[in-house]
Amino acid sequence: MKLASFTYQGKTRIGAVVGDEVADLSCVAGLPDTMLGLLEAGDTAIAHAKAAIAEAPRLALEGVRLEAPIARPPKILAIGLNYRAHAEECGMPIPVVPILFNKQSTSAAGPYDVIHRPRESTQLDYEGELAVIIGKRCRRVPAADARSVIAGYAIANDVSVRDWQIRVPTMTMGKSWDTHCPFGPWITTKDEIADPHALALKTLVNGEVRQNAITSDLIFNIDQIIEHLSTAFTLEAGDVIVTGTPSGVGLWMDPKCWLKDGDVVRIEIEGLGAIENRVIDEPEGTVRY
Repeated sequence: MKLASFTYQGKTRIGAVVGDEVADLSCVAGLPDTMLGLLEAGDTAIAHAKAAIAEAPRLALEGVRLEAPIARPPKILAIGLNYRAHAEECGMPIPVVPILFNKQSTSAAGPYDVIHRPRESTQLDYEGELAVIIGKRCRRVPAADARSVIAGYAIANDVSVRDWQIRVPTMTMGKSWDTHCPFGPWITTKDEIADPHALALKTLVNGEVRQNAITSDLIFNIDQIIEHLSTAFTLEAGDVIVTGTPSGVGLWMDPKCWLKDGDVVRIEIEGLGAIENRVIDEPEGTVRY
């Protein structure tokens, strides 16, 4: 299934994308009305959703607005320096354990939402990544069992404000600005992806290919990441794990190539679709206090 959160006629709903249509699962009795609620309800609810697709009302995909699959993920956990080619372009040694940082849950954005270029920095960068969506509450998951706790996969852009990222060891401030984690376009359930470590990933800026890789280049694979993270803390349904970016980011281009107002970043991953986000200078209306 391709599970989506979408807005139609002012109401945000859950559905399943089928070709150029979306089956409106919000009309199905017994199903939660949010993606987080659906994931928290577990395998029985997912099976119920799948069985309901054939009879659910259909809407034209082009007539709805796709939202972030999970509006407010419980956690967004990201792995740094996790592609061999990216470590090499950075001139950094291959990590011996996963490098973890958080992106705040308020950075989540939809697959076609705008990305804000902050007033405080010109060093805005893209990072095309494979995202893993956790499907059940778990702790101390062995790598061999890791797939059993995955709900599915999505595409993410780990948007980075490089000077804010680099000036402190934790990286979190440079990774957590509002709008800086667009993901989607939906959650492709794990049964549709035979091998998440054999997917082509491509990032384009204004149509120019910047990143072109295969997920087999991951230093720590998804199973190892889940084992490592769940050793320390509980993973919850709806958590998003952003698994790392390949080489080709703007930081390491010569000259450096920062994102600017009007740029369009498109990220494609084989079997998962594509997300596309336009960069705009952060508008005045974002100030809230």
